[in-house]
Amino acid sequence: MASRPDVKRVCLAYSGGLDTSVILRWLIEEYDCEVVAYCADVGQEEELDGLPEKARATGAVDCVIRDIRDEFVSDYVFPAISGNAIYEGTYLLGTALARPVIAKHHVEVAKQTGCDAVAHGATGKGNDQVRFELTFRALAPELAVIAPWREWDLRSRTDCMEYAEKHGIPISATLKKPYSIDRNVLHCSFEGGILEDPWTGPDESMFLLSRSPEDAPDVVQEMVIGFEQGRAISLDGDALAPADLLRRLNQAAGEHGIGRVDMVENRFVGLKSRGVYETPGGTVLLAAHRAIESITLDREVMHERDRLSPRFAELIYNGFWFSPEMDFLRAAIDASQRNVNGEVRLRLYKGNVIVTGRRSPNSLYSEDLVTFEEDEGAYDQADAGGFIRLQGLRLSQR
Repeated sequence: MASRPDVKRVCLAYSGGLDTSVILRWLIEEYDCEVVAYCADVGQEEELDGLPEKARATGAVDCVIRDIRDEFVSDYVFPAISGNAIYEGTYLLGTALARPVIAKHHVEVAKQTGCDAVAHGATGKGNDQVRFELTFRALAPELAVIAPWREWDLRSRTDCMEYAEKHGIPISATLKKPYSIDRNVLHCSFEGGILEDPWTGPDESMFLLSRSPEDAPDVVQEMVIGFEQGRAISLDGDALAPADLLRRLNQAAGEHGIGRVDMVENRFVGLKSRGVYETPGGTVLLAAHRAIESITLDREVMHERDRLSPRFAELIYNGFWFSPEMDFLRAAIDASQRNVNGEVRLRLYKGNVIVTGRRSPNSLYSEDLVTFEEDEGAYDQADAGGFIRLQGLRLSQR
């Protein structure tokens, strides 16, 4: 095992949950250092209530909370939607997208509060340790990094609960329901504990953002989403800040049972992991974005972007947001979105997102060309014969 760094003040990514509450006290005892608790508000809602008081009661010298919800949605979620980033065909990357912006501000807070190290509560089996630490290396390689789950002798969340009880640390996890929850304005994820058996279905009471489709209203809800350069800017004609727009989409889509995913995914470290996700607003946004692209994006540009999408999703999932290859991909994707402007009309009903209309001032769709009625010479159908013969020339030579 590598020797421990000699640190005087550590900035800890702190949520107030079981792991980071235990880590806060453990850092003080094991490293004989001061701890600054840092929390990024990415839409956890009630989880932030009373957090500074709890951090100080556990031993922190300070607690810094940063509201980065709009930055998260504008600079991370919207680019992911523009790039059609879906990991392994299913996961909309709600946790993975939040990690780089959280880590970016983690570094800033550490520097501003005089810390010489950063610490996080990600386990040695998961993806988040990679996502956090790659960002630290990219943005502040001079800071020491402490990952307690790779150091201490606590081997389970049960051990952590016993440690917390011993040191009088208030916690919300229980032995009966010990699964881990990660929530932000894009999604809510559940993993671990009772969900580790991939045959065990999630309990309905677990979900926070959505109804089950069976319990969704029997009435259709229609909405219109406006886009500018591939980014959502309005809902039903109302211009909204990024996080507000996504929150309203979450409320509507969650009510209609949209956006639940239960999957076994391949973690970057080599393990398979079962996760249950709720991404109601993101699911609607992705469908709407694809719809507006269908009339505004050149065919070959769309196909090239779609070839990049799996790689883009993989880089996000694996934690390489701040990397040269990501800069390259994002520049290409951003270029593809210049004319992706307009509105999309959708219907939400019992788990389904149904596109019913799309319009754009930059539309490439021509009724004159595609009509089955008289086209007044806009398209000479006889030309198709030569086109087909040239396309089939190589096929007839085999």
